[in-house]
Order: sequence, then C-alpha cells, then structure tokens
Amino acid sequence: MVLVVVVVLIVRLYQVQIARGDMYRSEAEKQYVHTMRDLFTRGSIFFTTKDGEAVSAATVQAGYLLAIDPTRIVDPEATYERLMAFIPLDKEVFMTRADRTDRTYQEVVQQVERSVAEEIIAADLPGVGLYRNQWRYYPGGALSARTVGFIGYDSEDNLVGKYGLERYYEDVLNRDNEKLSVNFFAELFSNVGNLVFDTEGDERGDVVTTLEPVVSRTLDRVLEEAQETWKGDVTGGIIINPTNGEIYALGVVPSFDLNDRSGVSLEAFRNPLVEDVYELGSIIKPLTMASGLDSGAVTPETTYYDAGHITLDQATIGNFDGRGRGYVNMQEVLNQSLNTGVAFVVGQVGKEKFRDYFLSLKLGSETGIDLPNETYGLVRNLIDSPRDIEYATASFGQGIALTPIAAVRALSTLANGGVLTTPHIAKEIVYEDGPVRTIGFPPGEHVFKEKTSEDITRMLVRVVDEALRGGTVAIPNYSIAAKTGTAQIADTVNGGYYDDKFLHSFFGYFPAYNPQFLVFLYTVDPKGVRYASETLTDPFMELAHFLISYYNVPPDR
Repeated sequence: MVLVVVVVLIVRLYQVQIARGDMYRSEAEKQYVHTMRDLFTRGSIFFTTKDGEAVSAATVQAGYLLAIDPTRIVDPEATYERLMAFIPLDKEVFMTRADRTDRTYQEVVQQVERSVAEEIIAADLPGVGLYRNQWRYYPGGALSARTVGFIGYDSEDNLVGKYGLERYYEDVLNRDNEKLSVNFFAELFSNVGNLVFDTEGDERGDVVTTLEPVVSRTLDRVLEEAQETWKGDVTGGIIINPTNGEIYALGVVPSFDLNDRSGVSLEAFRNPLVEDVYELGSIIKPLTMASGLDSGAVTPETTYYDAGHITLDQATIGNFDGRGRGYVNMQEVLNQSLNTGVAFVVGQVGKEKFRDYFLSLKLGSETGIDLPNETYGLVRNLIDSPRDIEYATASFGQGIALTPIAAVRALSTLANGGVLTTPHIAKEIVYEDGPVRTIGFPPGEHVFKEKTSEDITRMLVRVVDEALRGGTVAIPNYSIAAKTGTAQIADTVNGGYYDDKFLHSFFGYFPAYNPQFLVFLYTVDPKGVRYASETLTDPFMELAHFLISYYNVPPDR
C-alpha cells in the first residue's frame, strides 16, 4: 500500500511540476499578491565607548517594502512622479514593472524607512502597497567598514556574514529559524521519528567589541587625510592596548559606506591589515636591537665602526643615504636608522639565536585575531637559508614579509615587558537567553626580559626626543617611544626592488613606561616623497595628542 501511494504521488508531482509546470507557475504568479514571510533578524554588533557604553555598529532596522499592483495603476507616469516626491526611484525599472499588467504584485523598493512610508500611505496612491520589512543597518556608515564587515547572500540565497566581524561571528549573529532535519534512511529502516535538531541557537547572541567609536572615527579621518595628501595605494592603521591586546581602532582607506556598497570593488572589501603581507622596513629594527639587548650581545653603549655599507655573500647592503658615520653606539643606530648597525647586532647575537628570537615573536604565524582570512608572514629566509645576507636584511625589515597585525603583536612586546599578547576585537558575547560571556585569551609567552623592554623603550624615547624631526615633535611632559620605517617595494614582475616605490610605516607607544596605547600606521607607495618621517610623523602625533586628551592621560614626566 505504501509503495502504491508513493507511485501515485510521484506521478502526480510529475504532472504538476514538470508536464504542466509552466502553466501552473504562470497562473500562480498572476494571482500572487504578497506572502507574509519571516522578517529578517540577526544579532547586533556593538562598539564600546571609553566609559563602557555600548553603541550600535550593526543592527536590524524595521521599515517597509514598497510594491505595486500594475492592474490597479491607471497612470504609471503620474504614480512615478508622486512617489519620487517621497523616495528616489529608477524610472526605467519602475515603468517596466508597472507595465506588467498580467501580474498583481511587483516589488519596487526593498527598504523604506517608517517616516517615508507614513508619507506614502497618506498620499493614498492606487496600486501602491507597503509591507513590513527588516534589514541590516550600519549606523556608522563607513566607520571601521572593513573591520565591521557586512552580510550578503550565499549560494543558497541565505543572508550570511561575508566580511569582517559579520563573517567571523556568523554562528553567534545568525538568527535563522531552528532547522529540523530528518534522516530519510533512518526513518525507513530504523526508529520512526528519529529527528535531529540543529542546536546552534544555543550560541546565538550579540557581539560587544573593544572598538571605541570616537577613536575609530578619528583614526579613519586621519588616514583619509594622509591618503589624500600622499596618494598612497592603501593607507591603514591600528590602535591597540599593548598590554592586553584590546584593539580600539582598526581602519583602512580607501573605505566605503556599509549601507550603500554600489560601485565598490571587491578589493575594497578586503582587510589588508590581516590579509596582506609587506616588507615593513625599519620599524623592525627595534625588535633586532631588543634581541641583542636581551641576549647580552650588545648594550645601548656598545659601539661599532660604520663604513656606510657592508658586503655579505657577495651582496652589498648600505645605509639609507650610503654614508658612513665612523664609530657610533647602538643608540645612534636607532636614532639614525642605520642598516649596518642592526646587521652588526645580528653578527654579535649569532644568526641562529637571532632567528630563534624572531620565530619566538611568531612573525611567520597567524595572531589569532578575530577577523576572517588572516594570513601568515613569509619568513622562510630565516629558516631555510644559510646565507648571512638573509639575516642581515631581515634585521631591518627587508626580505621578510609580515601582516601589519603580526607586526603590531611583535612590537607590543617592546612596550609591555616582553609578553606576546593576542590582538582581539570582541570582548563579550551577550546571549539571547541572558548570560554574558567574557571572551578570554590565554597569557602570552615571554619573549624578552622586562629589563630588555625597559632598555629598548628608553632608547626609543630618545629617538623621539632627539632624532625624530630633530626632537621638534616631542610632547612636553609625555614620554613617547617610536620608530619610522621606509622599505623598498619588491618588483614581482622583474625581480628585485623598485627604485621609486616605497612602503612607509610608523609605530609608537605611550606613555612609554606605562603604555596605554600603541599606534601603528602605514601607507603603500606614497607619491612625491621618500621617507616615512615626512608622511606619517604628523598623523601619528595628531593621534597621540588626541588620545592623551580624550582619555585624560596624566603626564608621566
């Protein structure tokens, strides 16, 4: 009997869906008006102000969907003109849909705010209907766009997180109705009613981040100004607490409006701070110097003879200006950013031990930051090559390529006593049923001694006080430790490096001996300028002044 019923059903389904499917589908579409559907819903993402207040970064906005019934519209042109007084419409699209008089329902605008909908309803236009709808809304617009991310349709027409935090925390934010799955063969050959429920709902909630909205907006503005001034290919920055890894701001320009992504390239949606690797140049020198200090191979007073260049493995490397300084100490190596000086440090430490320090800093590993598509650094030159030249170039940030976030994690060890922390953006998950879970991160490894951190910090403070633009940008009563970096950009087509393309970077932390903030900035191929001290010093100092004032940081000297 079961088999007979199944055969009858299959034959009937064949007639309805295949043999006469087009006819039934056409008849159904003609009668279609509007089916009440589940309204879109999704968990929220929040910024956190310096005072601990949650501010919406991504939420669900309620409104209406605008549709028309072509069979009831007498004058499509007049109806279009009336609607244009309330909401912008594409005339060609509207007129095409209004001409479908064989249909009773045509959607025109998916997202209509309540205030606008009320005006349209009051106009009482024949054939125009409004239906409840909800959609994803980003109150900040372009604020931290590449970090927050956005949602989009997957291959099964489900709205899911596509980029940024929206994608990384998809399992938490998704609010699809509970799914019920049936194992067909288990039903036939085992216990009837063997049902398996999807239990993902237990993990659904809202994501509260460490991103501070005012700090994030200020970083975005400073990056945009630097991008406009120097016309770099891309300009980015990170503001982090180096002691615990909490990120206050993480931004990249060019950016885009999360609520209007029309005309934006796919490349603009990526986050190069975690997805791309770069040879970062001289901001790596403090890590090399810290390795020398920590191992006891050098002290700040150790001197060497700088001839302006050295030859290793039949290759010559030199200082940025090709000049020698004679006998100089390690402080001057950082003050004047001498390539020969950090190469000397590697020689004193020994290349195997130097390699161990850099690998301990996890420069070739992912950091674990809660953003999708994080890649790993390229440090094979320190692992595979026996040549001295590879270690010498790595000492000043060439020949190895790192993600900016991996560089920030490593540089934070100079500020926090030598500990490798985990950079992160989310701090809490607020579940639907009430509980709040604080996201914890294990304590990091100790790479450098605390004394090493103090010594390198003291040296970097002197870089700002004495060398950075001749000490003219130092802030009275505040200690700032910082270093610039100018790196050649590799020519991936012809090999070697471009003579006229550079990557500029800058990092610094303050108050230097009890740091609350580490700021990292970079710009790729700025035009008409050679050195990072010219492009990124002013943006860094502007951010330092702002953060000190905004957080009421007390003077430390």
